[in-house]
Amino acid sequence: MAPPIPTLARESAAWAADRLLIGIDEAGRGPLAGPVVAAAVVFPRDVAMLAGVRDSKTLSASRRDRLAPALRTTALLWALGAASCREIDSLNIRVATILAMRRALERVLSRLGATPCEVLVDGLPVVELGHSHQALVGGDAHCYTIAAAGILAKTLRDDLMQRLARRYPPYGWDRNMGYGTARHLAALTEVGPCAHHRRSFAPVSQLTLLR
Repeated sequence: MAPPIPTLARESAAWAADRLLIGIDEAGRGPLAGPVVAAAVVFPRDVAMLAGVRDSKTLSASRRDRLAPALRTTALLWALGAASCREIDSLNIRVATILAMRRALERVLSRLGATPCEVLVDGLPVVELGHSHQALVGGDAHCYTIAAAGILAKTLRDDLMQRLARRYPPYGWDRNMGYGTARHLAALTEVGPCAHHRRSFAPVSQLTLLR
C-alpha cells in the first residue's frame, strides 16, 4: 500500500484565519549515538506542493536528499534545533527531543516577529514546548509542512552522522546513522562506546558498566 500523501488542509485553515502555520517534526529519537534533531518550517500562503513529499521514514535517502534543497527554497522560513547526546543522557530522550523542537521553534518565531501564526507538532501535545500549539498524531503522513520538517530534520541528522562516521569508522554510522545494527553492536563490543554514544541507552549502558 502506498504511503499517504500529505495535504495542505491544516495550512489552508490557518491561512483562512490570516495566520501562518509552523510545522515541527524530529529525527533521531531511537539511535544509540548522535543528537536528536528537530526542524520547524513555515511555508508562504498558497505554496505549491512539491511532488513526492511524504513521511521521511517512507522515503529513500536519495529521495530525501533531492527534496530537501527544494523545500528549503520554497519555505518562507525554516530552522533546525538539536539536543546533544550529553543532553539526552542527562535529561532523557523525551525531554531532549522537546528541547530540540523548542530550539527550532524559537528560531523561527524570532524571525517571524509579530506575524500571527499557529504551531502544529507531530505526535502528542508537549507542555514543555513553551508555546501554545496543536498536535497531530501521524502528522508527517498527513500535513505537508510537518512532512517537510521531518525531511529537513532527517537529512541534516544523516549528514551529521556521515561526517562523524569518517572520524569513528568502526561503527558504520555512514550506513546505520547510529541505529543498533549488527555492525554497530559488534563495534561497541570490540572497541566500546565513544563520546557521541548515548550512554543512557541499552546496550551502551550495559557495555559501559562492564568496562
